[in-house]
Amino acid sequence: MLLSKTCIYGLRASVLLAMRNEDQYVTIRELSDELEISFYFLTKVLQHMTKADILESYKGPNGGVRLAREAHEIRMMDVVKAIDGELSFKSCVMGQSECDMMNPCPLHSKWVELQTKMTSIMNGTTIEGLAKEMKGRSVKTLLEN
Repeated sequence: MLLSKTCIYGLRASVLLAMRNEDQYVTIRELSDELEISFYFLTKVLQHMTKADILESYKGPNGGVRLAREAHEIRMMDVVKAIDGELSFKSCVMGQSECDMMNPCPLHSKWVELQTKMTSIMNGTTIEGLAKEMKGRSVKTLLEN
């Protein structure tokens, strides 16, 4: 799998928030229950997304999280970078420390091709688009293995 489980959970939470009223805060407990994800683990995932200005949080009795921007402004790649980092697609799939056109691993050309396609898909896919496609389906199934 190209995306970490942590990243998949972040995407699921983002889509779930986009499917709701974007102005309302949703408690982390409610999100974790609906997505069947550990509350404590999800809290850490959402912290990464808050630091990246994808989510905003509000503490207190009516606290929770919500999207920091409109769902059509948040790309799938924004969530991936916030959680898995910039290097998640740039490292050598074979684990070579130096893997480039001058020093390619056996999978270099195919990996570059896949990276290009995945980057294009993730930059061209918004959280709003995913939310619209998920209507009537369970968000916890999004990107399941």
